[in-house]
Amino acid sequence: MAEDRTGAPPAGEHIHMPAPSLLPIVNAVGVSLAIVGVTLSLFVTFAGLAIFAVSTVIWIVKARQEMDELPASHAGSGD
Repeated sequence: MAEDRTGAPPAGEHIHMPAPSLLPIVNAVGVSLAIVGVTLSLFVTFAGLAIFAVSTVIWIVKARQEMDELPASHAGSGD
């Protein structure tokens, strides 16, 4: 039997997909507000930056929690 060179997981192995989330959209809105705020108002710029910063931290925390819930064989070391 030929060796698998595709890097695909064996048949029947579960492939992890992240849960659906609105965080990327909220993050993009924050960046957009910050950029538009440069021409409109300092308040809009800081509001956008605050939204961006908070959504980024929440997104990272949730991603880390999700990675911690995976079995050790899915640690992502590429082995």
